[in-house]
Parts: sequence; C-alpha cells; structure tokens
Amino acid sequence: MKRFLAFMFLVSSSVFASEPAQAAVADVSDKTWLKMLAAGLTIALAAAAGAIAQGRTASTALEAIGRNPSAQNKIFVPMIVALALIESLVIYALVVVFAKM
Repeated sequence: MKRFLAFMFLVSSSVFASEPAQAAVADVSDKTWLKMLAAGLTIALAAAAGAIAQGRTASTALEAIGRNPSAQNKIFVPMIVALALIESLVIYALVVVFAKM
C-alpha cells in the first residue's frame, strides 16, 4: 500500500509540475490524457484516504462514548470538528486538481 501511495504522489507531482508544450506536435507531446489520469487518481486517493480517516475517527469516538456515556458532550463536538477538517482536506485536493488543469 505504501508503494502504491508513493507511486501516486510521484505521478501526480511530475505531471502537474511539467511545463505546457510550446510546439504543436500532435500525438507525441500531448499529455492531456496523463494530466486527466493524474487528476483522477489524485481525487480517488484523497477520497479514499478521507473516507478511511473519517471512519476511524467516528469509530474511535463512538467506542469512547460507548465505554463512558457521560462523556458524550466532551467527545461529540471535537469529533464533528475533526470530521469537518478531514472533509475540508478532501475538498481542498479537489480544488487544487481542478486549478492545476
């Protein structure tokens, strides 16, 4: 899994860092398909990581509430804030991908 994530980061960073082609060479220098692939993989990776993080956050918080129901008010609000921050990172990845295209 770590190798896959490293590969995705390397592919997406090299595609977005490249300069646009100056010469109009038809098929050889057209990297539109590669940019679309990198954008799709970046969004998929961000969504998957966000979903995993949100699931683990909710699971841990609900387990803590289950063990100590009187601490619900102290656990629930920070959990909602954490879920919002995790979701904002996924939305930020979406914005960055579309800004770079």
